[in-house]
Amino acid sequence: MTETIRTADLCDAHPDTMRVFLPGLQSFGGVALFHGPCVTLRTVDDNSVVKDCLGEPGEGRVLVVDNAGSLRRALVGGNLAELGARNGWAGLIVNGAIRDRHELAGIEIGILALASVSMKTDKRGIGTLGVPVSVRGVTVDPGDWIYADLDGVVSAPHPVHDTHS
Repeated sequence: MTETIRTADLCDAHPDTMRVFLPGLQSFGGVALFHGPCVTLRTVDDNSVVKDCLGEPGEGRVLVVDNAGSLRRALVGGNLAELGARNGWAGLIVNGAIRDRHELAGIEIGILALASVSMKTDKRGIGTLGVPVSVRGVTVDPGDWIYADLDGVVSAPHPVHDTHS
């Protein structure tokens, strides 16, 4: 069972370290609380690299995808969420849209996004991994730690929770 880590408690304990995402991300996955080191990806309405990432072992990491807030195409749907859950990803944060929300709610992975939209993406192989991305007012660097719960999302350059509990 995953330990319960509250973002408000982290902000209270580490006010100078925590970077707080602006409100606006909605929870769509079957897991509301998740955390882990992140993998970053920048793309434009193309989920080819998202699929490649989620096809690799997640090892409890969080994939943070910057789609520049585009709501034209859904970067994650039921198939990709299931792939990520199967491969051990803790969660996904999408600065853009998802789809298949009726399926996502039953999949054991955290999924945060701006909205849902029915249109799938193009598959052009576009995406850059391992670069700083900007999501909801926060610049996220590869390897930063992400913490998400019902209050919101925060990040830090290193783990700030008790790793021995």
